[in-house]
Amino acid sequence: MSRYDEIDLDNLTPAQQSVADAIAGGPRGSLRGPFVPWLLSPAMADPAQRLGAFLRFGSVLPQRLKELAIVFTARRWDAGFEWSVHAKLALEAGLPRPVVAAIARGDTPEFADPDEALIYRSCREMYETHRFSDETFAALKALLGPQGVAELAGLLGYYALVSITLNAFEVPALDDDAVPELADIAR
Repeated sequence: MSRYDEIDLDNLTPAQQSVADAIAGGPRGSLRGPFVPWLLSPAMADPAQRLGAFLRFGSVLPQRLKELAIVFTARRWDAGFEWSVHAKLALEAGLPRPVVAAIARGDTPEFADPDEALIYRSCREMYETHRFSDETFAALKALLGPQGVAELAGLLGYYALVSITLNAFEVPALDDDAVPELADIAR
């Protein structure tokens, strides 16, 4: 059960309404997921949602690799809502279904694409050791450039924030049959 039912979306303060309008009127097109609980603190919600919009829609990271990092993070935090949104987007971006399914199970995927293997390794290193090894950092820099490495690090931090918010407020996963074999994660 969700923990943010005390937010009345029909009676927002002016500051809350401004942020809600920016989110719903932007590239996301709706107000859901972490954005509803974030409205409890509109001064936090506004810069956080702008950062997320940039990372999701404006980053130099290729969409397929970005979605790989997002689903890795969603699975790492068992954030069902984030998983239900981004597993489908990862598949649409070209991430192979067996890779997404392995991540859902908590297994290490077998990668045919070396760029995907590098992003996965990077995510795992960051969440397990809290840093990129020198070898991984050099490989990331060669693949993504310095800006891409900065944006990947930011993406991992941002989606950890999103996942923590979703879990703290028990935001339920979407009921979406688009990826039925993956639908049970974090429900």
